[in-house]
Amino acid sequence: MNKKLKISIEYFFLILLACIFLFPMLWMVVSSMKPEGEIYLDMDNIQALLPSLDVSQWFLTYKELFSRFSIPQYVINSVIYAVTITIGSIIVNAMAGFAFAKFEFRGKKLLFGLLLVLLIVPVETIIITQFTVAHTLGILNSRIAVVLPMIGNMFFIYLFRNFFKAVPEEIIESVKLDGANNWTIFWKIVLPMSKPAVATVGTLSFIASWNDYLWPLMVLTDTEKFPLQVAITNINTTEPVYTNQVMAILTISTIPLIIVYIVAQKYILQGLGGSGTGIK
Repeated sequence: MNKKLKISIEYFFLILLACIFLFPMLWMVVSSMKPEGEIYLDMDNIQALLPSLDVSQWFLTYKELFSRFSIPQYVINSVIYAVTITIGSIIVNAMAGFAFAKFEFRGKKLLFGLLLVLLIVPVETIIITQFTVAHTLGILNSRIAVVLPMIGNMFFIYLFRNFFKAVPEEIIESVKLDGANNWTIFWKIVLPMSKPAVATVGTLSFIASWNDYLWPLMVLTDTEKFPLQVAITNINTTEPVYTNQVMAILTISTIPLIIVYIVAQKYILQGLGGSGTGIK
């Protein structure tokens, strides 16, 4: 097969696949920019993928949505949870990964093996246990109950450990000779050299916490503390339910994820591909 033809075919299928994935998102956005009665009109032509022809209608749905629900409060809650979990996840999992990569202690291999085994355990199987622990600690219906269980993650520890293992021992030994302790080595040498891992863990933990629905729903009863994902369910079940308003809140919840992924895309590909620690 001609090489140019092969490349053209590959691009065709990639573009087709991209269109399939983008179609629901595009329909979601344009539906939020239409009156309720126009959403399901013209479904057999291109108008279904275009916003309302009346420009004044584009943001009317959002105005109505904000007047009915406390959207800013829900967004702020989600940002607080996501940012806290992201920062905590990077720090805690990086320290654990550094310990497994550079320290020698009794039972290290056994403990790391148990962590790897936990990777195959579905979160849903331990969520009742987590709820029981949160109830025993007396932190139910608090923000810390949402944040605390999501900070530690076995996959992130594994990812950091692999990156830190790639840091040459010669660099660490030379820094130790200059009088640096383990904390200095971790914060000023090893962690800055593993930017792809930091970006990957930060992005994945942000996305996971932003999209988390089940756990906040279980531990929170105060609606003022609800994150956006839990609030979406309330909006979708509060009569009267308007499809364009549901699409509007879904659009709002999607925008931060797109921005985060675009900003960190380069490092995510390096991190998941295990392409090094930043050493030139």
